[in-house]
Amino acid sequence: MKKAYFLIMLVLVAFTINSQEKEHEFSIEILHDEALNLLDPEAKIEVIGSGFQWTEGPLYVSKGKYLLFSDIPNNTVYKIDKKGKLTEYLKPSGYLGEGTYGDEPGSNGLLLSPDGALVLMQHGERRVAKMQGTLKKPKPKYEALVSTYDGKRFNSPNDGVFDRKGNLYFTDPPYGLPKKMDDPNKELDFQGVYCLTPSGELILVDTLSRPNGIALSPDNTTLYVAVSDPEHAVWYRYNIVAPGKVENKQSFYDVTQLIGQEGQQGLPDGMKMHSKGYLFATGPGGVWVFNLEARPLARIRTGQATANCAFDTKEKNLFMTADDYVLKLPLK
Repeated sequence: MKKAYFLIMLVLVAFTINSQEKEHEFSIEILHDEALNLLDPEAKIEVIGSGFQWTEGPLYVSKGKYLLFSDIPNNTVYKIDKKGKLTEYLKPSGYLGEGTYGDEPGSNGLLLSPDGALVLMQHGERRVAKMQGTLKKPKPKYEALVSTYDGKRFNSPNDGVFDRKGNLYFTDPPYGLPKKMDDPNKELDFQGVYCLTPSGELILVDTLSRPNGIALSPDNTTLYVAVSDPEHAVWYRYNIVAPGKVENKQSFYDVTQLIGQEGQQGLPDGMKMHSKGYLFATGPGGVWVFNLEARPLARIRTGQATANCAFDTKEKNLFMTADDYVLKLPLK
């Protein structure tokens, strides 16, 4: 009897260990040798945070050498310092009202303004806002930078990027609304990509079914926007001719055929541009790496629906928010 019990326990332990290994079965798939300029295929992807609900908006802060990220359902921004210590940084982060507000009330994208202030895409407040506290002494008090277009409230600002001149490009899908596209409080009949100039002018750049992640080429002449629509899962690129003014809209890469396939969790979502001209874009299966000719060079397979990514200051590490995890990958 004892022997049988012991054997059962061994099987259970082995099953648990195998399940954990499978859960963390990360890999780097090299599709073109050009990727070896950035990636070591034998590099290990490290879990530096777990147990969240849905992580997003990673932002590396060079002064202090720490990572901030949003947990949208928990309405919280967390911090992981250089020693790996996790602390609560801001709460509430995206919805400041009483009671509950849908399943994604918190902040999404986080970025630093040209003057070093923390800017948040706030789902629950349906606006782009600036934290009033300092980075060293954060306070959950915010100043709205913009909250309406043509007198109508945004859906739920999602992600953004500043250009060199301080123009803020950002996306506004419906994901933060309690009932998404069918929410009775939805005021705009479209989902937009916008540009907010330093003077406060708001320009509608384009309308897309589900605009999401957004990035700029290193020379700031090309805009990239992810579309997280299962029926049309693509990345677009545009030539920027003036702040908020674009032309020559083109499909950069289309992954619609992969949606729903085994091992292809996730949709085109957040992305970051490497200074050498490589686009790291979350999509089916993890993080895709493209050159500016739209050639996929590599896939960083996380096994999770992966929301966003960010580099550290020297671009020696890539941080990824993947479902309930925060991951770290060393780069060359």
